[in-house]
Amino acid sequence: LAIFADDKRYWKIFEPVICELDRRGFGVTYLTASPDDPALQSNIKSMKCEFIGDGNRAFGKMNFLKATMVLSTTPGLDVYQWKRSKDVQWYVHMMHGMSEIAAYHMFGIDFYDALMLSGAYQERDVRNLERIRGLPKKEIELIGIPYMDCMMTRIREAGPVEPHERTVLLAPSWGKSSVFGHFGGRIIALLLETGYHIIVRPHPQSFTSEKEMIDTLMAEYPESAQLEWNRDTDNFEVQRRSDIMISDFSSIVLEYALGFDKPVICMDTEFDIGPYDAWWLDTPFWTDTALPRIGRILTEENLPKLKALIDESIDDASFTSSRHQVREETWVYPGAGAARAADYLVRKFKALTELDKREEAQSC
Repeated sequence: LAIFADDKRYWKIFEPVICELDRRGFGVTYLTASPDDPALQSNIKSMKCEFIGDGNRAFGKMNFLKATMVLSTTPGLDVYQWKRSKDVQWYVHMMHGMSEIAAYHMFGIDFYDALMLSGAYQERDVRNLERIRGLPKKEIELIGIPYMDCMMTRIREAGPVEPHERTVLLAPSWGKSSVFGHFGGRIIALLLETGYHIIVRPHPQSFTSEKEMIDTLMAEYPESAQLEWNRDTDNFEVQRRSDIMISDFSSIVLEYALGFDKPVICMDTEFDIGPYDAWWLDTPFWTDTALPRIGRILTEENLPKLKALIDESIDDASFTSSRHQVREETWVYPGAGAARAADYLVRKFKALTELDKREEAQSC
């Protein structure tokens, strides 16, 4: 079994599954496109880890890989630079977020053999796409979300947060449709007017693609006793010590609301489904149905009343039950994700190798 990660940030997605496979004595080869991937420093005994180059060099190596199975969270197999190798029998996709599989760019998962998913609505969308496009049915295994299971364990082990002043975490995504793309620095100014402690955590991509804007905002609103700019590699602590998150169309909203069970405020944004698999479907875009159920919506009209919106969101428990409903829809088998993923991978690997043995015996 080979595992391909096109970026180091996906180590947290794979690590729980690899640890479970290691516990069973099942070896894997981890192929990463990041020279500083934490996996390279891991001491997991049954895992061999290799940096295979970045960008197209990594895809070039994957295109000629020899392996029984490949597990990856990278969409676009056999669509973009990454092609199916003739020497790989089976490709398995595991999601790296907790929402839409139809939010991948078009044809993102069409040429995988199997998918490990976390909710029935995802399976519905996959089957509809297969029917519309005339694709063979993939194997689908509902496993849950292994990395979220790990986060829940961390939350329990960390214990309750010490008493603190009310703290707001502003965690925008990047691009024109983000919080900063819509409101710019106005939202930071309004947050400072609340008197609450403010943590601003831009998307990592913003420091590359929107560097000029971020530099301007950081100069206009410098760090102080009230305001901090956060770039921690691990976002666990800033989520843990905040009382509410303000964000936009980002998977971090769901992780925060459903993992930490805390209120969120989501910016009202129109998500253009044109480039994505969702465009082909006439079923509801699940995230559009989920966001209004986990928190209040921030608009241009209610932005001036941001403090009241924050206070109402924190003090009103009416969203608690609907958050739990959303969690049930997108996170099946909580606590069992890694075990269920390992069950499928081991079972499938054994079936493929047994098939190889039978075919080899018949050819003799």
